[in-house]
Amino acid sequence: MPASGTTSACYHCALPIPAGSTFSVEIDGQARPMCCPGCCAAAEMIIGGGLGDYYRYREVPAARPSQESWRDHDDLTRFDRDALQRRFARSETGGLLGATLSIEGMRCAACAWLLERVLAGAGGVVSISVNLSSARADLVWDPRVAKISDLLAIAERVGYRLRPYRPDEQEASRCAEQQAALVRLGIAGLGMMQVMMFAVGLYAGALQGIESAYRDLLRWVSVVVATPVVLVAARPFFAAARRDLAARRVGMDVPVAAAIAIAYGASLVATVAHIGEVYFESVCMFTFFLTLGRYLEMRARHRGAAAVEATLRRSPATANRIDGASMEIVAVEELVAGDRVLVRPGQSVPADGRVLEGRGAVDESMLTGEHWPRLKRPGDSVVGGSRNGDSPLVVVVEHTGADTALAGIVRLLDRAGSERPRIAELADRAAALFVPRLLVLAGATAAWWCAVDPSRALWVTLSVLVVTCPCALSLATPAALTAATGALLERGFLVTRAHVLESLAKATDVVFDKTGTLTRGRFRILRKRAVADLDLATCERLAAMLEARSEHPIARAFELVEDGDGAAGVALDVVAEAGCGVEGSIDGRRLRIGRPSWVMQLAREPAPGDAAIDVPGEQAIAVPQEPPVSAPVMATNQTPHESDDGVSWVALGDRRGALAWFGLDDDVRAEAERSLVALEGLGVRIHIASGDGEAVVEALAAKLGVASVAARVTPAAKLDLVRRLQRDGGVVVMVGDGVNDAPSLGGAQVSVAMGGGTDLAMSRSDAVLLRDDLGALVDAFEMARRTRRVIVENLAWAVLYNLAALPAAAAGLVPPYWAAIGMSASSLLVVGNALRLGSGRDRRRRGARAGSDSASCGAVAELPA
Repeated sequence: MPASGTTSACYHCALPIPAGSTFSVEIDGQARPMCCPGCCAAAEMIIGGGLGDYYRYREVPAARPSQESWRDHDDLTRFDRDALQRRFARSETGGLLGATLSIEGMRCAACAWLLERVLAGAGGVVSISVNLSSARADLVWDPRVAKISDLLAIAERVGYRLRPYRPDEQEASRCAEQQAALVRLGIAGLGMMQVMMFAVGLYAGALQGIESAYRDLLRWVSVVVATPVVLVAARPFFAAARRDLAARRVGMDVPVAAAIAIAYGASLVATVAHIGEVYFESVCMFTFFLTLGRYLEMRARHRGAAAVEATLRRSPATANRIDGASMEIVAVEELVAGDRVLVRPGQSVPADGRVLEGRGAVDESMLTGEHWPRLKRPGDSVVGGSRNGDSPLVVVVEHTGADTALAGIVRLLDRAGSERPRIAELADRAAALFVPRLLVLAGATAAWWCAVDPSRALWVTLSVLVVTCPCALSLATPAALTAATGALLERGFLVTRAHVLESLAKATDVVFDKTGTLTRGRFRILRKRAVADLDLATCERLAAMLEARSEHPIARAFELVEDGDGAAGVALDVVAEAGCGVEGSIDGRRLRIGRPSWVMQLAREPAPGDAAIDVPGEQAIAVPQEPPVSAPVMATNQTPHESDDGVSWVALGDRRGALAWFGLDDDVRAEAERSLVALEGLGVRIHIASGDGEAVVEALAAKLGVASVAARVTPAAKLDLVRRLQRDGGVVVMVGDGVNDAPSLGGAQVSVAMGGGTDLAMSRSDAVLLRDDLGALVDAFEMARRTRRVIVENLAWAVLYNLAALPAAAAGLVPPYWAAIGMSASSLLVVGNALRLGSGRDRRRRGARAGSDSASCGAVAELPA
């Protein structure tokens, strides 16, 4: 369709239209001119997909699509190659793939809206989430239906360049944003200082007299200085106001833009017509202080992401890969799961893995915030980017690229950043209700002063618009939440959902799992006995084969059991029954290991002549009456029916009954008692819910001073406990680490996963204890309450300030420049008060760490792949 000659700018990207261009697209019933085939194709795709609202909601014109993006995408097919895809794609359940992508060309919220809907409508896309503040997208797709190159090409056709996320590129984008903000701030600051100098001359002349020629000169010089301030520094306010009005809503930028435009326009008319007063100093001062407040808020928002990306950049570029008897230096991107690498003293671990050989201290402060190195032995996990100490380690690679722990942190932070807590939404709604009433009040003020004293009507109206701008009200909550989230991340507490701090501040009950939460989750086999026709060594080997694929902490107790060939092997058809144990087949025999009562259900019926043996906390079950003479007896000469607090018994059995008993012990965390005491001091009720027997759980509760105990509970029973507390009016926090805790984690108001927990537990949780230390949970409770106090202080100040300033401004007692200072000072006070949350370290936390055993070492955090 021929382009209309009435417009010289492209409707899509706003760039000039070349002479003779005939490209156009019908939008809202009109032929809109386009500058090139790329813009034309993008607009047709947007309109054809029913996404025409994008053009009404966008703040700024779209980025111009590259000419290649609408012709072909040969260059994008390289991302379909397996070797390259391993560097950025992660495996999801059901054969799906996921990737974190950086976005170029996204300029406003409408861009994020458009990109999400364009990709969500593409075949093969399972989910797409766009984070505007970080300019990243999390994409999950089915590679059997769509190639990643096809999806990237679709995004490019509407003007957005998506590429696998790289921290260095994101840092460059963030630096560019900060540089642009600094340029605007510098222009506004310099303009304000210069115009104030000219205003002093005008004020002195008004009091003592000044020739009209000099007055006009000072006014015209003020025009020259103030114009860049309005056109450059204040441009974001006009763009946001235009977007709000196009969307038929009134945001807080509308009165800001109106005040700047009215003051500048009236001052320009007064300068040209040589009548009235000028307010250029108020325009520049208002713009400067408001820009300064938003710049500080942006810096606080970037702080958390910058810390994580700095951690990601600590991963080395190369690795020492061991290939048989030789070793070669390869790029980290070439590593795959199963590779063995040598990490020399002082080098960084190239990827997530597990120590095969060697023993030494590893600095994981970049992940946990804990600067004391952790001792690593064979079998311990290590995180890519952590620094080896003074001993060489041989590490087998388990996760690379997008599957690593640090990449998981980035995804979790993006998830938290894309959400808004309820209190922030309430503040936004309050501001949205306040702005229309402010505009009505400003109009009423103007009408009243026009009737009383027309010469003062303009500047009084400007003062009302400026002094009551709800910027402080809108900044009160997000500034505090951003500062608190960043501070907690430094202390090893990762917030992955936006509501966490708000809910923690109101929490009344905390339910702890026992294994791996209050205890270390490092089980040891203290006692063992074969009770059937198999020798103990065979029973141990069968148990190790069943547990080989389990993620439960108990499985670690059997990892080092080996057969004569040096490996325990793996069972077939393994099924994990939550809260019960593991079942599988070995050489055609169906076996179970786990809770004794559950193991005994596998037996068809007891053999004649069998006797009953009493196991702590379990019903009597059938076992052979006389074990073979060759069956080893436990070192203490005790049998499983003898009570022993702190020892958990598991059974190994087949269809005939029990084959062996294993008595397991787990160490209580050194910081558990003082952490629970600290939580109780905050008025929080403590509960322990565990699947272990009464004797074990009650012994732990007595040691920790906990009165509310639920033993022998299934995953469903844990969830019922959480819901019962909620029905009684409680706000419940669930802290766990394993698959058994996943249902209750999902049911609590706040779910917290321990850093050493399984992937499922952490993917369902609202927060993660990266340090694997309960002291960080106490920090989170205290920070949440401090954050609530700061938010209340900020909101109270914003409301009281407006209630006090509005009558004074409407009465003509506040000149425009004082209104600008007051409004800006109010916003700066709110941001500064919020930034206090991220300053300094908790003295109690330092003391607790100093008092702990410095030689102890915890499990390293393993985040969802």
